Amino acid sequence: MEPKRKTAILIISDTASEDPTLDRTAGALAPILAREGKWEPPAIRIVPNNISQIQQAVCDWSDGSYWYDLVLLSSTTGFGVKDNTPEAVTTLIHRHVPNLFHDMVAETLKVTPSTKIARPIGGIREKSLIITLPGYPKGAMENLEAVLKLLPHAFLQNSRLLHTSGIKRVQNETGVTISPQLQHHHQHAHDHGIQKEHISPSDKSQSKPKGVAEGTDRRCPNYARPMASVEEALRIISERTPASTEVDTPVTTSIIGSVIAEDIYAAELVPAYRSSIIDGYAITVEEGKSTKGVFLIASFAHGKVSGALDPLKPRTVARVTVGAPLPPNANAVVMVEDTASSTIDGQEEAVVEILADDIVPGENVREPGSDIGLNSKILARGDLISPAEIGLLAATGTRTVKIFKKPRVGVLSIGDELVEHSDPCTLVGGQIRDSNRPSLLSCLASWGFETVDLGIARDPSSSLEHSLHVSLRGIGRVSSSVDVLVTTGGLSVGNIDYNTIIERSLGGTIHFDRVFMKPGMSTTFATVTLKATETDAAAKDAQQEHHTSKLLFSLPGTPSSALLTLNLFVLSSLHKLAGLGESSQAIVTKPWIAPQLGLPRVAVVLTHHFHLDPKRTEYHRAVVTGSRSDGRLYATSTGVDAIGQPSPRIGSLAKANALVVLRPGRGVGIKGEIVEALMMGPIHGSDTRIIC
Repeated sequence: MEPKRKTAILIISDTASEDPTLDRTAGALAPILAREGKWEPPAIRIVPNNISQIQQAVCDWSDGSYWYDLVLLSSTTGFGVKDNTPEAVTTLIHRHVPNLFHDMVAETLKVTPSTKIARPIGGIREKSLIITLPGYPKGAMENLEAVLKLLPHAFLQNSRLLHTSGIKRVQNETGVTISPQLQHHHQHAHDHGIQKEHISPSDKSQSKPKGVAEGTDRRCPNYARPMASVEEALRIISERTPASTEVDTPVTTSIIGSVIAEDIYAAELVPAYRSSIIDGYAITVEEGKSTKGVFLIASFAHGKVSGALDPLKPRTVARVTVGAPLPPNANAVVMVEDTASSTIDGQEEAVVEILADDIVPGENVREPGSDIGLNSKILARGDLISPAEIGLLAATGTRTVKIFKKPRVGVLSIGDELVEHSDPCTLVGGQIRDSNRPSLLSCLASWGFETVDLGIARDPSSSLEHSLHVSLRGIGRVSSSVDVLVTTGGLSVGNIDYNTIIERSLGGTIHFDRVFMKPGMSTTFATVTLKATETDAAAKDAQQEHHTSKLLFSLPGTPSSALLTLNLFVLSSLHKLAGLGESSQAIVTKPWIAPQLGLPRVAVVLTHHFHLDPKRTEYHRAVVTGSRSDGRLYATSTGVDAIGQPSPRIGSLAKANALVVLRPGRGVGIKGEIVEALMMGPIHGSDTRIIC
């Protein structure tokens, strides 16, 4: 006896999600499944018409080790604005089964004409069969009964157990005739250990697409787009990077590295009271009168004093420390060095002698607001928050600020050959450690951006498509969506499949898929527009449809190329998203202090000859050292051979703090020549002058 299969029913309804007693569909479907005797009692969940919640529920039931064989979704799938189920499910399906719905629609049309305007959808995800049903009990029951008898055999096909005998059994039990053409692959003998080539060499030559030159292997990537220059690529990235998002946030140390989104004005005076700038004695000075003489010490004021101080009486002073408030009528402070006093047993006496005769009003006094006036501008839109800015905000009593929200970045490695760097296994065959992902994540974190480790996606298109989709949408094991998705690997060969997933499955736009540079030529940049979730659009007008643009950078698989292109292309986009491109008018008028997007550019002197590529600009990994003797910056390669610096050489990145820009040419870059460099890290100091 075959074991019963697990089923799940997802009810998608805004009203039923608030009051589950309003749902009638789950109760109508459960008896139909029970009557067949082949299904376990269904798991039932109710969610609102929200794409993210629908997808999360489907992934919970189809992904991982505890999966359900059959997942039924009951929802309106018509033309309504909130009929989101078809769109939510489509991107989750690995293999579609349209014929199943043709039969379902044909049967239900006999009793329900409105089925013509429904948009049913479904298919296989991992090992689960997903089917959408109407959102009302009668329609859901009719649709399920139309295909229910065929479903057990669909699972046999999904597990590849349906051979000739199984086909005949399906035909006998369901009355469905399977075309002989569909049985083609099971007509041969079952000696699966012998490989047979079904296409002759002459057929191969005839099947070559038009426009492909003779001798060209069809397995090679067929790039439909022209190769972009580095300058073009950076311009495209800047144009396609969305505007920065402004958020209100408390003033804490967590906003270090963020960018101010609006001009900020002081809420309080600094200092808030008249205070002393030295240790000494507060005194009341009258114009034209001497301050020399013996004075009675009336009080002692320090920075911790609370409450009001009493005014000074004639011929009295107050002992004060730096920053301490002054008595109301005190207008000067005499420094300790200008006084004399005697002590008894280490205790200061109650009087002090002032030796100076020329103390004037205002001497050694800091007036209220003399540092920062009330309502004066303290920070401008576009200012980068450093520890000094945190101190300024705290000093003026600023509790919240508006900043540009930093983007959230996910990193995904692609490749069947990849093994986790922490896996203790011994590598076999063509396996390699995944060094790119921890390297890229560490680099992003050092820049101050929130990162998400998305793991490894294997090469089959369904696995890659799923990984890209859940990362951008924030479903499955990814708790929330990322703003920027960075992938690495899997691009040097098979680029057509990757581009197809981006454009057709994700609905994205590829803006370039090659850059004329060395290394890093196989860099891809795309944007994917997604419908915003209800949370994203909460502050917007509910009557409008909102969309959000996600950025996708596909970086090469070689470690040096991946990290290089992250610095060169991804960083400039992250800077713009974080608001570094937003500067106030004050900064615009002073371009020398305006924040720069991407890596800072400097001029360096070559300490030796550098090999030049005859066609492409090379971004050469190097160590830049600053000479303390002549103040110049010098660049030394981290490693070269007879033909330059190979991109697979991972050791060349270990100590590099710069990318030396070597323009194409014949021969070498001459020792002592001045060229441009992009700084990836701090400059190393040197005590001696470097002789070139």
